[in-house]
Amino acid sequence: MTRPDPPGGPPPHRVPVEESIDLHAFTPRDVVSVVEEYLEAAARKRYREVRLIHGKGTGAQRAAVRALLARHPLVESYADAPPEAGGWGATRVTLRTTGGSISAGRSRPG
Repeated sequence: MTRPDPPGGPPPHRVPVEESIDLHAFTPRDVVSVVEEYLEAAARKRYREVRLIHGKGTGAQRAAVRALLARHPLVESYADAPPEAGGWGATRVTLRTTGGSISAGRSRPG
């Protein structure tokens, strides 16, 4: 799956649509758009839960991803992945079901 970019822009992203995506393969400036596209594709494939692997590092990428998740209409909730799935270096996202209300709240990590 690719998203067309304006002429002269960077080449489109190829986003694998699996139950998780490793964001290390993308430049930091592209991560938010990659996650947006990935969530849309995952919802079309009817995934209920996905995992975004952003790494631990300084936490900047995690913060950018979570800022997007907090306002994304397809996201029902999100939290740190369990320790065996990356802990705070990955975020587990629960997607809304097709009949879900977009105005419902998000769970926040404790």
